[in-house]
Amino acid sequence: MGKVTGFLEFERLKEAAEAAEERVHHYREFVLHLDDKEAQQQGARCMDCGIPFCHNGCPVNNIIPDFNDLVYRDQWREALAVLHSTNNFPEFTGRICPAPCEAACTLNVNAEAVGIKSIEHAIIDRGWAEGWVTPQPPQSQTGKRVAVVGSGPAGLAAAQQLARAGHAVTVFEKNDRIGGLLRYGIPDFKMEKSHIDRRVEQMQAEGVQFETGVLVGDWPEQSPITNWSKKQRSAQQLLSDFDAVLLCGGSEQSRDLPVPGRELDGVHFAMEFLPQQNKVNAGDKVRGQLRADGKHVIVIGGGDTGSDCVGTSTRHGAASVTQFEVMPMPPEEEDKPMVWPYWPLKLRTSSSHDESQAKGLLKREFAISTPAFEGEGGKVKRLRTVQVEMQDGKFVEVPGSQRTYPADLVLLAMGFVNPVPTVLEAFGVDKDGRGNAQAETESERAYHTNVDKVFAAGDMRRGQSLVVWAIREGRQAARAVDAFLMGYSDLPR
Repeated sequence: MGKVTGFLEFERLKEAAEAAEERVHHYREFVLHLDDKEAQQQGARCMDCGIPFCHNGCPVNNIIPDFNDLVYRDQWREALAVLHSTNNFPEFTGRICPAPCEAACTLNVNAEAVGIKSIEHAIIDRGWAEGWVTPQPPQSQTGKRVAVVGSGPAGLAAAQQLARAGHAVTVFEKNDRIGGLLRYGIPDFKMEKSHIDRRVEQMQAEGVQFETGVLVGDWPEQSPITNWSKKQRSAQQLLSDFDAVLLCGGSEQSRDLPVPGRELDGVHFAMEFLPQQNKVNAGDKVRGQLRADGKHVIVIGGGDTGSDCVGTSTRHGAASVTQFEVMPMPPEEEDKPMVWPYWPLKLRTSSSHDESQAKGLLKREFAISTPAFEGEGGKVKRLRTVQVEMQDGKFVEVPGSQRTYPADLVLLAMGFVNPVPTVLEAFGVDKDGRGNAQAETESERAYHTNVDKVFAAGDMRRGQSLVVWAIREGRQAARAVDAFLMGYSDLPR
């Protein structure tokens, strides 16, 4: 695969990016894909390793050595076909996937991994530029109707696969635009939403119908995400109108921090903060938008969502940004012989961290907990912290480590615990111990819930996860639904 001696001759190339000092003044993407020659050189580094562990590292099981080799040999259209054979939306994963495939790369044992993600990014961008990405409508219709609830990556992948199998597919989305958390959870500077829009156009040409602003289930009027100008469809309506229903909603119930002062104005979930900026970028007017201008911002949570809050706060013009992580600071470099080919624990510095540090705004704190928020006049002004350490599986306060931080805006980015239960309860779907839809993945009833005709996939079934896992589950669930409707399925897993 690639050039026999390529991994010895060529170094890993990092994708070029606009300087941090410049990109903080806009919300556009700033990472540039490799040019053709650079991508070919990266493809040349893919060694003939015999057992490509990258396959197993990639949740959609991309055929990575093959498309690396095809790029090296300047066979780009064939590389795109190989990429699309396992992944419906490589323009999403090529931008926002953390690339577990690279952690599993054989070359990563004692050198730098092949730049698989950058090659994927280059392939799909060239595919769109050359006009190679076209609708693939089915040759015949089955007469079966399928409802897909949720238009995130799982729902979109499932809908596209089912439409190509000849089923009449309708996607229901509660928001005003298609995309789910891809649309309103991922900042535009990481992935512009035009990538979603052109996939929607492709899917519409393939026969998929989209209905936005539709709430599925019986939503209480006090629900914080309910907008009563939206349409509602009951579970009974969908079960009556469709031959199968696939639930692909996101894991949207944010993990809370129920400590004294939580009720203060200025303490918000990250998913209250991030979607508003995406809406503004799309041309919407958001009354009372949460903004970080001139504020001391505390982000509680050290993952990707917390990083997105850092990047957005920096662009708003925050006075300072401090990010808390309850876990201890990980090592800067992993012990590769100990962890390869698994995802390593190591200190990760995102592009948003780089931007905020370049402006002298960011401070990252580890092994820290927040026992209380304090305020004045009903508004948060500071928070109390304490250092913690793990003892016998529990976090224990370090004596004498109490501190106080100024805070005008606190963003809770501690992950998500489960889907909003309304939809599952409306259909009578059994839940697992974490509140997700209960459905296994390997038996004859793969992705099938306890309710006849009702399937579940993506974050709604497995819990909060990566976009690449959502695409995998959407594809596999589509195969399960197709087999349920037809008695067999030719769709790939």
